[in-house]
Amino acid sequence: MRLKSNIWVAAYLRRCQTEGVFGAVRRRGAEEAGAVFVKVSLLDGNAMLYVPAPQTVYDDERPVDRFFVPVAPQSLPEHTIEERLTREIRFDPDAWIVETEDRAGRHFLELAKA
Repeated sequence: MRLKSNIWVAAYLRRCQTEGVFGAVRRRGAEEAGAVFVKVSLLDGNAMLYVPAPQTVYDDERPVDRFFVPVAPQSLPEHTIEERLTREIRFDPDAWIVETEDRAGRHFLELAKA
């Protein structure tokens, strides 16, 4: 059983804070099981967006983990990321948006293995 989204987001933001990275909830979604999208602003007009990994990457032995995948292999202009987030919210109004700011692009997320 996975952690509730609100608990996972709080823990994630605390992790960012301990590493000296500013992070905030931009949009609160469903507390129980809303999908979480993480935007990492590089503070130069570009950003990275990490979205929930497809269910096929999850391991039955580790069902509590949350895995993410980047929407692109490199950073994109922030307006492109914002357009994608707008589409995601239209599709899933229960989704969360978390935004961090780090020039180095550190994200502290579990990435799905390719």
